[in-house]
Amino acid sequence: MAHISGLVAAQVIPSPFEYADIVTTTTHKTLRGGRSGMIFFRRGTKSVDKKTGKPVGYDYESRINNSVFPSLQGGPHNHAIGSVAVALRQACSPEFCEYQSQILRNAKAMAAALVERGYTLVSGGTDTHLVLVDLRSKDLDGARVETVCNACHITVNKNACPGDRSALNPSGLRLGVPALTSRQFKEPDFVKVVELLDRGVAIAAQAKEKSGNKMKDFREILNSDPDIKCQLQELRNDVHSFALKFPMPGFDDH
Repeated sequence: MAHISGLVAAQVIPSPFEYADIVTTTTHKTLRGGRSGMIFFRRGTKSVDKKTGKPVGYDYESRINNSVFPSLQGGPHNHAIGSVAVALRQACSPEFCEYQSQILRNAKAMAAALVERGYTLVSGGTDTHLVLVDLRSKDLDGARVETVCNACHITVNKNACPGDRSALNPSGLRLGVPALTSRQFKEPDFVKVVELLDRGVAIAAQAKEKSGNKMKDFREILNSDPDIKCQLQELRNDVHSFALKFPMPGFDDH
């Protein structure tokens, strides 16, 4: 549950613990901690031996512990353990639960804004912190839109969609809201985010029309075509101006 562990901890989405004997997670995504990982395993009585009548316990603990150390890892990183402890303590706070609730509200607002602008969303929307956009209806792919967005200080990920034949040239774009939610973005702000993203998609469409199907030619157009370069700079400036309105965690003077 690496991506959704923060949402699970805040109890704003269903938990896997009722159904799974073993649950794994990272700690640096929606849990918002340092880079690490955790493995949870079930303890207690698994069943009763029919012959002896004695309880049979789960045997995950020793097997998992031994597989981690000494089989796979050596000396512990105490600073990483400390950062996990801080993250878990923060996850118990009302503020963290409100943060996770805001993540869900923001994700749904972003999904609705995308649909309003004619985008196709895989699964039709989202129940988590992620939105997966299928760009095939725009005659585009994730790699081209990602390239344009990166040039304009918009961080997105190309991502495969159902029916794609290659993960190297996927038709999807993955969007997440936790980082911007940490910067105190609310639902109306994500409508603006979608507006900026839509401008990036429009630039990508123009560049593809001028360059053809080769990604190399697409990149060259972005760096050489005067009109495209002007649009990229305008979008880059607008993204920068918009982002400056919001606080950056850890930088009090930002």
